[in-house]
Amino acid sequence: MTTSAAPVEELAGQRERLERNVFLTQLLLSVAVLILVCVVIVLSPETASSPMFLIGAGVVFVSTVLSAVIPWGLVPRAVVIVLPLLDLIALAFLREGEPALAASLFMVFPIIWLSTYFGFTAAVVAPFLASLYLWMSAALSPGDLQVDDLPRLLVLPITFFFVSTTAYLTAKRSRAQRTLLRQQALLLEDALSRARRDKRTLDEVLNAVNFGVVGFDDVGRVTISNEPYRRLLDQYGALEGTSFISNLYGEDRTTPLSVEQRPSTRAMHGETFDNVTVWMASPDSPSTAHSFSGRQLVSEKGERDGSVIVSRDVTTELKAIKARDDLVASVSHELRTPLTSILGYLELVLDSESVDEDSRAMIEVALNNADRMLALVADLLTTAADSEHLYLLTFSRTDLNQVVEQSLEGLRPAASERGITLETVADPGIVLQADGFRLRQVIDNLVSNAIKYNTENGIVMVSISETDDTVTLRVADTGIGMSAEEQKGLFEKFYRADSVRQSSVHGTGLGLNITRNIIEQHNGQVQVESIPGEGTTIIVTLPRQAVLGA
Repeated sequence: MTTSAAPVEELAGQRERLERNVFLTQLLLSVAVLILVCVVIVLSPETASSPMFLIGAGVVFVSTVLSAVIPWGLVPRAVVIVLPLLDLIALAFLREGEPALAASLFMVFPIIWLSTYFGFTAAVVAPFLASLYLWMSAALSPGDLQVDDLPRLLVLPITFFFVSTTAYLTAKRSRAQRTLLRQQALLLEDALSRARRDKRTLDEVLNAVNFGVVGFDDVGRVTISNEPYRRLLDQYGALEGTSFISNLYGEDRTTPLSVEQRPSTRAMHGETFDNVTVWMASPDSPSTAHSFSGRQLVSEKGERDGSVIVSRDVTTELKAIKARDDLVASVSHELRTPLTSILGYLELVLDSESVDEDSRAMIEVALNNADRMLALVADLLTTAADSEHLYLLTFSRTDLNQVVEQSLEGLRPAASERGITLETVADPGIVLQADGFRLRQVIDNLVSNAIKYNTENGIVMVSISETDDTVTLRVADTGIGMSAEEQKGLFEKFYRADSVRQSSVHGTGLGLNITRNIIEQHNGQVQVESIPGEGTTIIVTLPRQAVLGA
């Protein structure tokens, strides 16, 4: 319906414009002739009674009436040519009625009309007809031609042709400009339609997500906001004079954020930030935590053109993390009591003189491993309670080959159950200043992961190399590998990759986090190289000398 209505309206507009232009063009000549008639009546009443003069004036006024009453938009366009031709005839009668009035000058009006509306042919024929009339009139007049007749017979026709050419070229240029403007208008309408459609699509997309989005220009005016953000604004109130949420609090849930600390202020000052957690509260709603991220918008010229803020409700996540940490801390705490008891009784057994040497050796192995387990439980308890935990390190001369052999010896039973081969490649006598207990913990974590996430009958290769200043430890497996996305969070606390979360392989997600912290406290570095389906290599680089990390 809309598609068909547009052409109809356009045609109606064209008809209306044609009728208006015809009337206004004819009216211009009729006004000029009316003034001429009034002057003649005042100055030369006898001329006004001349039949030729009266016929000429009458034809002009009849043409004017016809231009007003005939619906020119409903008749063929070529019919309109009748009016300027009638005007030429009427002006010829006026001139014949009184040659001294120089009414032939008024022929410029229909000539302009014909040249403007009816193209090149009319632009040539119209001045030619007017000139032909002047020449025939002069030829049929009694008497000889005088010098005074030259302007009328030469200059006036030249003027007609000049005016006709100018009118034709001006009209042609105007039509070209109108066509260009019409095309540009169509392009603008199409661009505006696409922009409106894109805006509707953007609104639908933004309103479909469950996180708040608000954008604003470089002076802080809100340019876009989605439904979730507006709900937050209604629920927690707007900052006075703005469209930003007012009731924002710090991590203690009670201290209001200052103006400079607010995510909106930081974004408007040109700052980019990620996952800034703040709390919202109001008398009628429970406190909720939201994570804010801000990005800067840049124009095509590279200038700052505003900002956008995204907020996400993380209340459930924070509660889950706290519950998880509480559980880990509780379990770890409960493990310490039985382990302490085990250690105590093992030490009592070793103090007994009735224990033979073979039994004593086995009890000592159990005692050492129980002692290590108690230390690991203590670390787990501390790690769960404090994400910035620093381990107490004791640096001494450490034989890394010996630490690796002890670790592999303890893990061979687990490897044998799955047919996994443990191999080592190392230069002899690699010694560095480090905490041997913590390095054993690092190697245990890396090798046990390589065993757990390996394929059946796979291989775990531990290699050690050295330079003058550093020692490099590589633990490579032939396991399932990881994607680039999974590698990003590998060393985060409690992180487990999607590829193993649904598997039967269990874990806490703390081992690699502890490993990274220990290595960084040794002022070392840890890297991961992995290809899905082919395996993973963990690369640990440590300084040979004891340089405490931050």
